[in-house]
Amino acid sequence: MIKHFIILASSYSKGKRIALDYFDDEILQMDVIKKELDYIIHKLGDDAPISTHYIQTVKAGWKEVEKQDKFFANAQLIDTKEEFVELILKDRKLKGIDIAKYILTKVPCTHLKLEKLVYLCYADYLCSENKKLFDDKIYAYKLGPVIESVYQKYKKSKKSYHVYVEDDIKTEDETKKKLPIRSRIIASEEGLKKILSVDKTLDKYGNYSASKLVKITHNESSPWTKAGAGSSQFQEISDELILKFHKYESI
Repeated sequence: MIKHFIILASSYSKGKRIALDYFDDEILQMDVIKKELDYIIHKLGDDAPISTHYIQTVKAGWKEVEKQDKFFANAQLIDTKEEFVELILKDRKLKGIDIAKYILTKVPCTHLKLEKLVYLCYADYLCSENKKLFDDKIYAYKLGPVIESVYQKYKKSKKSYHVYVEDDIKTEDETKKKLPIRSRIIASEEGLKKILSVDKTLDKYGNYSASKLVKITHNESSPWTKAGAGSSQFQEISDELILKFHKYESI
């Protein structure tokens, strides 16, 4: 029998699960496995979104693992722990579009409303945790804060239209559509804290119209105003401005 120790994770950038497979008696020594796991956890953090599994097969090879247990079917085998870590690290950082897609599973939005909700989620999290929710730059456009990746995705949406999440799961079950989008956020660095913060912000602002949200972000003391909104060039709304003036963006 061939013994396998498998480390499994989901790669959202690849759209599939990825796996490391350690096998045979020499590699499966506990000190070797511990060293490999220590390396991965050190690189990814203590909340690394990985799972470990033990399985035996009659013959060697990943195909035998898949035949032995269908749970591992369609997982992509990765050659090295360095590549495995690199793939997961891509998912540990969020973009504004990740938050936008999650919002759209909960709140039907026009493009204008979506931009405001993504911004407010970012501002609330930044002021609560003093950390970025996602990596995009935020700009002061005519109608309020605009997030780079969200704008690029939905800029062609007419303002009277509702935009909905484009998911990769072909199912009519709305619950199944929401799960990978939510999981994408939870898999990021401090993901559980982030998803709870986003939900809290949506509970506060989600039922407001786009025009009401515009009024909130257009407050005379808001970060949007302080960034020089209305100038001929779009100015970036810095974290420093948000930390200092987001408190004035109130309902």
